[in-house]
Amino acid sequence: MKAITILGSTGSIGTQTLDIVTHHPDQFRVVGLAAGSNVTLLAEQIRTFKPEIVALGNETKLAELKDAIASCPHQPQILVGQSGICEVARYGDAESVVTGIVGCAGLLPTIAAIEAGKDIALANKETLIAGAPVVLPLVKKHQVKLLPADSEHSAIFQCLQGVPEGGLRRIILTASGGSFRDLPVEKLSSVTVKDALKHPNWSMGQKITIDSATLMNKGLEVIEAHYLFDLDYDHIDIVIHPQSIIHSLIEVQDTSVLAQLGWPDMRLPLLYALSWPERIYTDWKPLDLVKAGDLTFREPDHDKYPCMQLAYAVGRAGGLMPAVLNAANEQAVALFLNEKIGFLDIPRKIEAVCDRFLSQNTSEPSLDDILAADQWARQAIFDC
Repeated sequence: MKAITILGSTGSIGTQTLDIVTHHPDQFRVVGLAAGSNVTLLAEQIRTFKPEIVALGNETKLAELKDAIASCPHQPQILVGQSGICEVARYGDAESVVTGIVGCAGLLPTIAAIEAGKDIALANKETLIAGAPVVLPLVKKHQVKLLPADSEHSAIFQCLQGVPEGGLRRIILTASGGSFRDLPVEKLSSVTVKDALKHPNWSMGQKITIDSATLMNKGLEVIEAHYLFDLDYDHIDIVIHPQSIIHSLIEVQDTSVLAQLGWPDMRLPLLYALSWPERIYTDWKPLDLVKAGDLTFREPDHDKYPCMQLAYAVGRAGGLMPAVLNAANEQAVALFLNEKIGFLDIPRKIEAVCDRFLSQNTSEPSLDDILAADQWARQAIFDC
């Protein structure tokens, strides 16, 4: 039985991971949980999964959480704030830590887990995008495994099993195209938050759903794939695949192309990240190719999705630029979700922030440099 800790337990990644634990109680045991401010759901998770330690990001809700579990026979150690989440990340005998905290907020807890010798099931792409210059050397130093738990990078990782070193030639990331895949570009100026949150295939959190609509999620995944699989940007492509059945592909040196297929279900990559190199039987609905129907592909529209090319440019610049891109995107998406800016303002503001920072970039940033750049970009977005 593998002991695991879940960061972001009340979010989409966290709840789906706990669903896996529910269906495989003989395979996984929950040691720690960390959440933001959803006290009701966290209290329910404490009662069900009996973790040894819990962290609540929102310190003002500590009393509410204690009241919610007062009658619970199992009383975990409760910590609060960012320091508490980091302590949960490094705590006890957990072998694997699922990093489901949205955005760059997951960087420090992920580092804490790595330094404690925990394997990482990486469901938070922003952590590696912003922090790769620091995170990757730590992974090597502490000899831990960094296993992708999002659908696209898990697909690549699965396809690479058995491919010899040097055998990878090209990565092909598939994208659903998001909420506005079939909307003419000239109509994007009038779309609403409600429109943007209607993803055609996936059930995800608000931030990543907006990232899917701008295709920034795919741009970020290009940067993540570069770091995870050590492939240059000229050999990482994006293709629109509306059905979301093929989750990504690799081309090997002899031009053979390998793909991983399945229904759109985040539990599959999460389970593989936790169980690798084993394959655990599930009773989930198997893929039926006849019911899936036609699988189609098309080239992304760069006029509709300017965030893609921006991400490629930032990735090639390297250094602190991915951290700036990531922070500016998080802040711009938050402004859009709060109806402070329009949909087309998202890429415009992000590009303006990146342009302003370019002269300050450094090729070998420290953790302090990354955190400072992150904060700078979050403030700069308001001036652009």
